Amino acid sequence: MVQRLHLVFGGELVSPTQNVFKDVAKIHIVGMFPNYQSAFNAWKAEAQRTVDDAHMRYFIAHIHRLRDEGQAGSATEELGA
Repeated sequence: MVQRLHLVFGGELVSPTQNVFKDVAKIHIVGMFPNYQSAFNAWKAEAQRTVDDAHMRYFIAHIHRLRDEGQAGSATEELGA
């Protein structure tokens, strides 16, 4: 069974025109979700909650895309073996 995890997070940006966080230590981790629809619902709720602040931005990260079990490990992974 393939699990498609999604992380929803956000915070204050340096500028509304850049995707650079003002303070990484203050990133709001909304949560990890088992499918895109539930992640989208959480993202939308946070985006709507902060709609009046142009510097606040929320994102959905497709965690399942970070690692493909069918591919050989990267050189970094090899260091731990």
